[in-house]
Amino acid sequence: MQSNLSVLSTAYLPSIRYVKELFNSKVIHIEKHETYKKQTYRNRCVIFSANGALPLSIPVIKPQGNKTKVCDVVLDNSVKWRKEHWRAIESAYKSSAYFEYLKDYFVQYYMKEWKYLWDFNLSMLETIIAILEIKVELKETESYIKEYGNRFNDLRRLSDENKKELISDSQDNRYFQVFENKHGFIPNLSIIDLLCNCGMGARTILIKKGGYTPPH
Repeated sequence: MQSNLSVLSTAYLPSIRYVKELFNSKVIHIEKHETYKKQTYRNRCVIFSANGALPLSIPVIKPQGNKTKVCDVVLDNSVKWRKEHWRAIESAYKSSAYFEYLKDYFVQYYMKEWKYLWDFNLSMLETIIAILEIKVELKETESYIKEYGNRFNDLRRLSDENKKELISDSQDNRYFQVFENKHGFIPNLSIIDLLCNCGMGARTILIKKGGYTPPH
């Protein structure tokens, strides 16, 4: 059942659990004014390579140091991260069933030099929404609010890392993964893993169960 309003933090090639929430809300507010947190999914994702789970991290610059808002975080393009990330994604998914169909949607992000992490993530999220034909309206928050109470379904924690509760329903959402025979099934990877392996069948998996309920 859809909730009316939810708030999520930005995320790079967001997790399956994150994208699941886009189906559960009519309007999603993306948190624009929070202080940037390092070592989270805001600038990193995890894909499934031939060697197992592979984190991909975007190098960033914080112009205001630890007080930098997430919308002001700059991509460090002095590092060849775009070439490295696309090479890793292509290597991981070139033999998957739907990579050839999907690659043109994503390769464009690794060919253009973006300045801000916020713009890069938001544009990529809009592409994911279009591919999956999700009927959700995206809005940017106008200011930082620490506690939303009952006005919003606060899902900003989904962009944090290493939260075991975020994969608690993994056994109910299994799907074929290219390297599963070598490493076993890995849950809650980047949405690109589900898309490349399942194509539009990803919609069925994403809609299958209700979303994440944050702890109180």
